[in-house]
Amino acid sequence: MPHISPDSLLTLEAYAKARKDIRAQVIGHKKDRTVALGEHVTLIFEDELTIRYQIQEMLRVERVFEEAGIRDELAAYNPLVPDGSNWKATMLIEYTDVVERQAKLALLRGIEDRVWAGVTGNDRVYAIADEDMERANAEKTSAVHFLRFELTAPMVAALKAGAEIALGVEHPAYTATAERLPTATKSSLLKDLRD
Repeated sequence: MPHISPDSLLTLEAYAKARKDIRAQVIGHKKDRTVALGEHVTLIFEDELTIRYQIQEMLRVERVFEEAGIRDELAAYNPLVPDGSNWKATMLIEYTDVVERQAKLALLRGIEDRVWAGVTGNDRVYAIADEDMERANAEKTSAVHFLRFELTAPMVAALKAGAEIALGVEHPAYTATAERLPTATKSSLLKDLRD
């Protein structure tokens, strides 16, 4: 799967003009790529469109228009685009109360390594977390993690043949499962996989 190149990005001026429409498109697109695991963990599956939007937003906010700065943003974000044999997701751990969030993040240390994807008829695969940098420490986990689910060839073949997808997290302090993803979510995730 191709990565995002500098010449495929909009200039800051062109992006400013198109931003409202692009934002609406991405928000709608993310609805089919978002999976809640219980009340407090959400997976947002990234793809070329969501990452392109994130890059354009970062360039806009930071007012980056020089080639070196653009290449730095691309180097940071391109690894989050699925490469044909995997799904990549942002995992959010969400508690609205600050005190509760701090306590839960301490209890949930290691949760990022306990998130799995399942395909009917295949063993589960556990996510590989935070390949770019460590986001947890001895006291707590982070509220945001980046996950990669590396699928086997039999899993991909089963998905192409109509198998179902399940997602879950199994941690001593938090367990939740999405047994069967909605059709729209499954269809969107299938687009991330090579034929």
